Amino acid sequence: MTEPIRRIAHLDMDAFYASVELLRYPQLKAEPVVVGGGGAIREQLRHAQGELATHEIPVDAFPRLKDYTGRGVLTTANYIARSFGVGSAMGTMKAAKLCPQAILLPVDFEEYRRFSRRFKEIILEIAPLMENRGVDEVYIDFTDVPGGQREGGRVLARLIQKSIFEATGLTCSIGVAPNKLLAKMASEFQKPNGISIVYETDLQQKIWPLAARKINGIGPKADEKLKAIGVQTIGELAAFDPTDLVQRFGKSYGAWMHEAAWGRDDRPVETESEPVSMSRETTFERDLHAVHDKAELGEVFTELCESVARDLQRKGYLGRTIGIKLRWGNFKIATRDITIDAATDDAKIIRRTAGLALKRLDLSQRFRLLGVRVGKLEAKNSEQKQHIAGTESAQSAIQMIVSDRTPELF
Repeated sequence: MTEPIRRIAHLDMDAFYASVELLRYPQLKAEPVVVGGGGAIREQLRHAQGELATHEIPVDAFPRLKDYTGRGVLTTANYIARSFGVGSAMGTMKAAKLCPQAILLPVDFEEYRRFSRRFKEIILEIAPLMENRGVDEVYIDFTDVPGGQREGGRVLARLIQKSIFEATGLTCSIGVAPNKLLAKMASEFQKPNGISIVYETDLQQKIWPLAARKINGIGPKADEKLKAIGVQTIGELAAFDPTDLVQRFGKSYGAWMHEAAWGRDDRPVETESEPVSMSRETTFERDLHAVHDKAELGEVFTELCESVARDLQRKGYLGRTIGIKLRWGNFKIATRDITIDAATDDAKIIRRTAGLALKRLDLSQRFRLLGVRVGKLEAKNSEQKQHIAGTESAQSAIQMIVSDRTPELF
């Protein structure tokens, strides 16, 4: 019997947060919409709604970016707003200059997580090998799933797309390819609501003409260095001397670049197993500074800590090692960890301890990625719950120590 061809899918929900909001406010479908407002925007919207249902609020009553006066970072933007150059993780004031007429909505992470759980449940009913990559994207192994080989995976992708839309009203884009690397690139080919199929024989035609920056893992700094040596496309990267790449970018990263340009990626689709840690991270569209961008970073840092805490609580774990991760503008990564006495899933303790870890780094230079991690996990069973109750004073002590000795960085 012939061995089935490896078919891996990357599914990416289309403008996920904004799309969830448009289910609540369908009257905004023709408007540029951004999500990222906090309590003040939520209160303003609540006042505009009054006794009306959410879908009855007049479009003119919604808050607009041009009227926003605080500092913050956008969570996402719908495709209309993106056409003006607005994007996720962009400073709100910068977005207001690009698209002042955009409607600004408050974030509702609980609602986004609810829809995230729902669309993933639907996928698992159809294809059992799914790797969770965040709130709005997953990898799926189509290889041995009925329909996963038909038309290169298009038949199964269409079924998943249709099933998600019928159950949630949300659209997604799916790329199917021989591996994760190519599948992720393919999922961007026909957004929104598209399906793109890539075979190994399509490498030269569909992949090589793309900008090298399209490879997930090649960021703007690396892209600048590649352009400086005459490499702009993936095809040019594939043709570049791999020995020279290693000399310029380092043994590991340079070798990986060459392999990626040739579409090689053997990583399996990994279903959930017993976690050793939980983490959340975000990459900014521009390098940020701990002092000059304090307000923006503060919101992002708090949300990362709260997200990790929610993940721990939802999955029933506590952690004792709390750490941070930064990626500097030169793509070097720095991490710092602190281990506390009593395992926790408390967002405030995580944030304050992570803040203490941050103080162990030189924050004079700008960075592009910020992450928060909780490790040394313990399952929160009934015995541990009793232990936690008995060590409440220890948790309080940790809070006081971190709070008293460590001023907020951002």
